[in-house]
Amino acid sequence: MQRAMLISLTPFNLTFSKPTATAAVAHFSLSATPDSNPNHLTLAHSLQFETLEILEWPSVCNRLSALASTSMGFSAAQNAQIPLGKSKSESLKLLDQTAAAISAIAEIGSPPSDFHSVEDVSEIVNAAVSGKLLTVNELCAVRRTLIAAKALFEKLKALASGADSDRYLPLLEVLEDCDFLVKLERTIGLCIDCNLLEILDTASEDLEIIRFEKKRNMEKLDALLKEMSAKIFKAGGIDSPLVTKRRARMCVGVRARYKYLVPGGVVLDASSSGATYFMEPSEAVELNNMEVRLSNAEKAEEIGILSFLTSEVAKSEAEIVYLLDKIVEADLAFARAAYAQWMNGVRPIFSSKDDKGLDKGATEIGMSVDIEGIQHPLLLESSLRSLSDAVASSSRSSLSSKDGNDVKMVYRSLSSGVSDFPVPIDIKIGYGTRVVVISGPNTGGKTASMKTLGLASLMSKAGMYLPAKSRPRLPWFDLVLADIGDQQSLEQSLSTFSGHISRIRNILEVATKESLVLIDEIGSGTDPSEGVALSTSILQYLKDRVNLAVVTTHYADLSLLKEKDHQFENAAMEFSPETLLPTYRVLWGSIGDSNALSIAKSIGFNQQVIERAQDWVERLRPEKQQERKGLLYRSLIEERNRLEAQAKTAATLHSETRDIYREIQDEAEDLDMRKRALMAKETLQVRKEVKIVKSQLEAVLQEFDNRLKTAGADQLNSLIKKSEAAVASIIEAHSPEDGFLVNETSVASYTPRSGEQVYLMGLRDKIATVVDAPGDDGTVLVQYGKIKVRLKNNEIRAIPSSEKNATTSSVPRLKQRGWQSHTAESKDGEVSYSPAIQTSKNTVDLRGMRAEEASYNLDMAIMSRESQSVLFVVHGMGTGVIKERALEILRKHPRVAKFEAESPMNYGCTVAYIK
Repeated sequence: MQRAMLISLTPFNLTFSKPTATAAVAHFSLSATPDSNPNHLTLAHSLQFETLEILEWPSVCNRLSALASTSMGFSAAQNAQIPLGKSKSESLKLLDQTAAAISAIAEIGSPPSDFHSVEDVSEIVNAAVSGKLLTVNELCAVRRTLIAAKALFEKLKALASGADSDRYLPLLEVLEDCDFLVKLERTIGLCIDCNLLEILDTASEDLEIIRFEKKRNMEKLDALLKEMSAKIFKAGGIDSPLVTKRRARMCVGVRARYKYLVPGGVVLDASSSGATYFMEPSEAVELNNMEVRLSNAEKAEEIGILSFLTSEVAKSEAEIVYLLDKIVEADLAFARAAYAQWMNGVRPIFSSKDDKGLDKGATEIGMSVDIEGIQHPLLLESSLRSLSDAVASSSRSSLSSKDGNDVKMVYRSLSSGVSDFPVPIDIKIGYGTRVVVISGPNTGGKTASMKTLGLASLMSKAGMYLPAKSRPRLPWFDLVLADIGDQQSLEQSLSTFSGHISRIRNILEVATKESLVLIDEIGSGTDPSEGVALSTSILQYLKDRVNLAVVTTHYADLSLLKEKDHQFENAAMEFSPETLLPTYRVLWGSIGDSNALSIAKSIGFNQQVIERAQDWVERLRPEKQQERKGLLYRSLIEERNRLEAQAKTAATLHSETRDIYREIQDEAEDLDMRKRALMAKETLQVRKEVKIVKSQLEAVLQEFDNRLKTAGADQLNSLIKKSEAAVASIIEAHSPEDGFLVNETSVASYTPRSGEQVYLMGLRDKIATVVDAPGDDGTVLVQYGKIKVRLKNNEIRAIPSSEKNATTSSVPRLKQRGWQSHTAESKDGEVSYSPAIQTSKNTVDLRGMRAEEASYNLDMAIMSRESQSVLFVVHGMGTGVIKERALEILRKHPRVAKFEAESPMNYGCTVAYIK
């Protein structure tokens, strides 16, 4: 059978091995060497898998799955099979992909929509390879996936071709070496109409001929049967002409008693009542036979076409599977990017001994782990979800409440991206440190802090951003091994202590120089003296065989190891002696008390029991040591709180200063634009006036020439005088005013004096006071509000004498009122407001509006202003309706603390102070 319309596809010869879709997303990695012990690798895999469960890694992946765009990416993340870098370079590659995806989302607004058209056709490909005939729908699914993959690549290529193309290269490289099987996609498209899900006539020459013959035969058969049915109807053999199909053959309907109207016909079927026969006329037998033969031939040809396309898909198995793997890789990169944006994450940096001392501005020198303000991802997820639910609840309640302040507060908290829960912790570990011992009270956050470090390590390996501040740094760990929780097993006859020791034995067996080991409550569950001895020996063993080990304990003796070995470090969980509650903050370099008695007292334990326990503590400890230790601890806490308060105050002042700077900078840029526009307008006006003057002068000259031709000698002098007078009047009409020249001259020769008030030309002639007289450098120090600045002489101008009296008489009154207001606020203890400097951002202009529109705009402006700020309300003079409405709103609005009416310096404007 010839298939002239089919295009032969030659599979791309691949020289590399391609993993399956599931193997491409193995959820942990171990570097196997030729001499690796199989049992050792099996044990390492088992411990790593159990660690992922302990650290709740599947829960993190489950959140990531909701952000995947393809079914394959969703399945991989749902089953915790997202890729973890097998080496530091692979993890850096994953982080680069995440960064590129974040840039792409910022550019196009969301992950590319082409991901949604990609289908998981791996089962279809496997069926084709096994010899199963693919259906039209399955072949169309393969075609849609190939088209979507190609479109995705083209979209990424378009992004990479822009000005900042290097940002998107890591994503482009994912699909760059893929074969998109364009020939296979076109072949399926030429053979199948995927909209109608049917094979096209042009799929092969034979199919086209068969369907043409079938159509022509059916037309003959239909015409014959319609003619026969019409005759039967006219003869009264049927109520209406009836042509139908029975037993795959075309026939006519006739009443049983009129059977003779179809001579030689074959009865194919009868109605349920037996009153109607369905008969095939003798003339239609051959045409029906031909219809059956052509239908069988058509079906055989369609099977042949589907078989050919199935074989082409089977030949391209390697290319399709590899393409699916790469699409999943790109999909997971965009999912990680969306997750980073959702939790306001930052990119981690992998530290090493070689870069010790680098990034001195961003991190402390010599820090192997330097993570500031990190929050536990799963606790943060529940906090953000609760915040989102609060927004939805407040939005619903606002429908029945007139006061929307609560909703605005919730939305402001959500948009800030910062949550008070979970408490952020800092993790600071030096390069020389190999073992960290964390002590502190129960329920103080020791285990949660340790889990946070473990999850941060796994997320960094997987190319995910961390919910932290600044630039978090940590080493790349080949294995993260944890012993957290109760390892008791009745089936294996293991007690709690035996379970812990068995697991620690296995951890010691597989740990390497690049591993992270996390052990909770080391040595617990047995005699304290033996537990301390065993724990000390384990930690001494670990310090020479792992990159980092972090353990928690209530044994005070383990905290003394730092005094003998610099490779040990201590950390403590902070506990508030005032509230008898933990603060969940880590104090690095400190030793924490268990505070068991304080905790027992806070939960209502029997006071007599607590007092007896306190007596025993006093007997077991030196009398003064505990007191000195408590005083030192409290003094350190007070000092730290004082420094934190100073740091917060400094940060607030810095933020306010930068906001004022940005507003003034925006105003300056706006003034420059208006200056250029005004100069352009003036230039056009001058050119227009020159053109008018030129035309007027030419008209005078033309009139002079015309009259000169007809004038006599006695009229010549009179004609010249009239022309000169006309020219003089034109020049006078277009000459600049004297006042302009006087002003220009006065500005050039003006010398300001100390204490004098002047106009600031760069701030739309705002009035400022001269602080210092001009110096040798030709600059003047002026003060505008709270801002002092040094300007050149040509950037200020004098106030005319006609305005100076009114200005000087009104300014002291305004300053006095402002000073009294500030003094009253200081006495009442209220918070001071931001500087009253008018900018476009803190001004609402109500001029030209109706009263209702002005009321709405003023209310929106007041609600949108931040706390302890000022708002300039420009209502103009006019009839006073807008002004009265504005003052009425300011008097009654709950967010307005006070307002100052218009002054001689600011007619038509009222200044409102927001709470």
